[in-house]
Amino acid sequence: MKPFCSVFIATSLDGFISRTDGNIDWLEQANLLKPDRDDCGYANFFATIDALVMGRNTFEQALKFPSWPYGSTPVYVLSSSLTVLPISAPESVELHSGSPESIVSLSEQRGHRRLYVDGGKTIQGFLKCGYITEITITVIPILLGTGTSLFGALPRDVRLKHISTTTYPFGFVQSTYKPTSDI
Repeated sequence: MKPFCSVFIATSLDGFISRTDGNIDWLEQANLLKPDRDDCGYANFFATIDALVMGRNTFEQALKFPSWPYGSTPVYVLSSSLTVLPISAPESVELHSGSPESIVSLSEQRGHRRLYVDGGKTIQGFLKCGYITEITITVIPILLGTGTSLFGALPRDVRLKHISTTTYPFGFVQSTYKPTSDI
């Protein structure tokens, strides 16, 4: 049985996950507007996953946080350029240069049934292979104009079924979708 592969991510209103240089200062500033205890469902989501799959850029960003945000949850870092993990990487992190197919196969072998897929290129790769089973996007009310697009170009349309939308009093809008057919 293939793992359930979920996306839980924030974008600007114009669909960017970071500035062109990878900076997420706009997201950090937006998070200051919300009450400390309101994580927009992230903790509940994270409690359901067995492992994370992220790209090198997302991994390097996470290493800059004051503390490692994923605890001991296994993390697969996909990179074609990184050959060795930095010494600061937690023991739960593994480096892989393989495809989404190889990571899905590995996670199946290890009994990981729910994967959290994070990072623009990684999400795009899993989506193109038809592995994404749920997408939760929290839209932050800011226009960046340029940056790293969440989805980028796709070889064909991806039809989505709307599951739910939550609006927050501090301006965030969160919607969850399920792809309805393979691409």
